[in-house]
Parts: sequence; C-alpha cells; structure tokens
Amino acid sequence: MRILVTGAAGFIGYHLCEKLLALGHTVIGLDNINDYYAVSLKHARLENLGITEGDLIHNIILESKVYGTQFQFIKMNLEDQKNLPLLFEENKFDVVCNLAAQAGVRYSIEQPMKYVESNIVGFVNLLECIRNANIKKFVYASSSSVYGMNDKIPFSTSDNVDHPISMYAATKKSNELMAHTYSHLFNIETIGLRFFTVYGPWGRPDMAMFLFTDAILNNNPIKVFNNGNLSRDFTYIDDIVNGIIKTVENNSADDHLYQVYNIGNGKPVKLNDFITEIEEVTGKNAQRVMMPMQPGDVENTFADVERLKKDYNYLPQTEIKEGVKRFVDWYKEYYKIK
Repeated sequence: MRILVTGAAGFIGYHLCEKLLALGHTVIGLDNINDYYAVSLKHARLENLGITEGDLIHNIILESKVYGTQFQFIKMNLEDQKNLPLLFEENKFDVVCNLAAQAGVRYSIEQPMKYVESNIVGFVNLLECIRNANIKKFVYASSSSVYGMNDKIPFSTSDNVDHPISMYAATKKSNELMAHTYSHLFNIETIGLRFFTVYGPWGRPDMAMFLFTDAILNNNPIKVFNNGNLSRDFTYIDDIVNGIIKTVENNSADDHLYQVYNIGNGKPVKLNDFITEIEEVTGKNAQRVMMPMQPGDVENTFADVERLKKDYNYLPQTEIKEGVKRFVDWYKEYYKIK
C-alpha cells in the first residue's frame, strides 16, 4: 500500500516507517520537526531512513538515500491549509496514519495554543484532506491521558472520558470526537489508538525511561513524582508498532466505521520497580528525590486491551526487563557511553 505517516521523525512514527518499509509498503513521511525536544534526535532518526538534514526544505518532497522512491519525506505543518491539500492531490494514499501531534502533558499547561494549532487545527485539516481525496481508512494516535481521573481499573474504551485534566488530553478527546463526525458523515473508517506510556530505543527525552536512564548513567538525581506512588502501563515500542500495523493492514472483525482502542501492555508497573529495573541493567543506583504529584498527571494507567486482541489479534510480548535492557543498550550506543 501507499501510506502517509505523519510525525515520521518522531519516536513512534520513525519506528512505524521502518517496519512498514520492511513489509514492502511505500511510505511518505511528514513532520514539521519542531523543537519541543532536541531536533538532533529527530534528524538522527530521519538519517536512518535516508533523509539528510541539510537537504530539507519546507514543503518539498525528498527521496530517501536508503530506500529510494519507497520512502519519501516532506517537512510540513499539518495546519498548512495550502500545501497539505496539494500533497494529497499529488499522491494517491491508500491509508493515512496520523502520529503527528504536539506531545507532552505538562507542557500543555504552559503552552495551550501550541496544542490547539497542531492537535486541533492540524487534525481537522488532515481530516478534510482525507475526505476530499476519498481515502477510506484513517488510523490516528489518541492517548491514555483521555481517561483523566478515572479510578476504575483497568481503563476500558467503554469508560466515560469526559473529564480530561490536561490540555493535551482535551485535544486527544477532541480528535476522537472529530473522527467520529467524519466517519458518520463521509463513510471513512477511523481507528483511534489510545497509547499507554510507550518506551524503547530512540524514545523521547522528556519521557521517564529516557530521563531516568540519562540521570542514573550520569550520576544525577532523578525526580520521583507522587513519592513513587505511581504505576504506568509501560508498553515497548515494537508491540505498539505491531499493533498499529495490524490495524493498517487488516480489516476488523467489527464492521463499525468508527473505532477507538486501547493499545498498551496490559501489565502496569510501579514507578519504583521501573527505576529498580534500570538500576539493575545499568549496574548503578539512582539518587531518588521524592516529589509531590505534578499538575495534569494521573496516579495509575492500566490498559484493557481485550478489544484490540479480539478484533486485530493484537499481542504485546515484550517484558519490562527485556524492554529496559534494549533501551539502555541503545542509549549507551547513541551517546557513546561505555
């Protein structure tokens, strides 16, 4: 298939592009390469896909030096209402996979307008392009953050999600509502995937896995929020990507056009236990600084993934011990730490 992947320079988008290419699909990657975190990491990911930083020009498609015409990339903003429709006119996509978004729960409290521009305006612009190009399948990233202060465990897609506690979560809930509207009005299959704490090689520097590993290896203290009384459904990147690809390549057993699924590991890990795993892999002890709960954070996340298993045969397989080791090995190699 010919697939548009937005957020292609991001953590999940990069891994998805690699796997789709390995499976023989043709991929157009799109990303605005914003500076929410170090752009050097984004450019390093793109370099692996055959796209060189010095060649990038806004709104110009580049061909991969590794994959040739099988992978092309364009630096573009989703909210660009002139150039995004042109991209769709010039390329006949079979599926659109939207992983582009302004990420981060805490940052959304400081910079809400960035989230409106990217996650609301950009999302609607993308839906309009899909509608006008008559594309019939749209897979997009939602988030476990939509569950807000939900205290029913595990989180189920049948739970009420009307009480987000960060602007980021509110934009993701909005995406699901807009996708529902376009499914209903224009006969587009939309599949929203609520990601649960994704980690692994090439991961984001603002996420716990990266922050903790970086601090422990460099003998710096780590901030442990809510005094460590948190748990997260840490999900390894390969399991996430395999789940996305199942929704892209296969038809669901359920014939409803609008679907939202949890995509997680289904095995929450206590934050202190997660830090202990990193200590064991690195052979170093963490300097833990206990901190209060952060605004916008939730105490626990735990995904009920039974619907995704049933409809798409989703099967997460990576245990936390193995996932942590793979991340630490990548981190040491990338930053040349012996």
